[in-house]
Amino acid sequence: MTTSTADLYDERGDELDSLSLQLHDFGGRVAFEGPVRTVRCHRDNALVKDLLATPGDGAVLVVDGGGSLESALVGDLIAASAVSNGWAGLIVFGAIRDRVAIGELPIGVKALGSNPRKSVKAGLGEVDVPVTIAGVAFVPGRHVWADADGILVER
Repeated sequence: MTTSTADLYDERGDELDSLSLQLHDFGGRVAFEGPVRTVRCHRDNALVKDLLATPGDGAVLVVDGGGSLESALVGDLIAASAVSNGWAGLIVFGAIRDRVAIGELPIGVKALGSNPRKSVKAGLGEVDVPVTIAGVAFVPGRHVWADADGILVER
């Protein structure tokens, strides 16, 4: 990412939404961008794992875990799979785990926090549906930018 989110907002603010929710940076890359892909799930990461095992083509996966910190939706193995498959980053409205290992991977990961408890794997949820986090809509195919200042998404 060559332009900071602050500069991008100054240039294109009318076209962008800014996520006010404060997420932590956990990945080895703080700045990342790409087209939005989504998963909506609650304490079940089977769809996240399956999707990140497919070609990402530079996309950013936005995971709407409902803000739950009760169990992790992404761990080091799933994040490593995302790297191997060309995903640019992950934005998780929920928890991750294996934060030290994820911090060494060349991928952006933003999340609410961490919890060592793994999630169930029943495959419940939805893929590539619009999700709203803290009043901001993440629509599959729209572009998202993330860096140390925050997250912007096309309206």
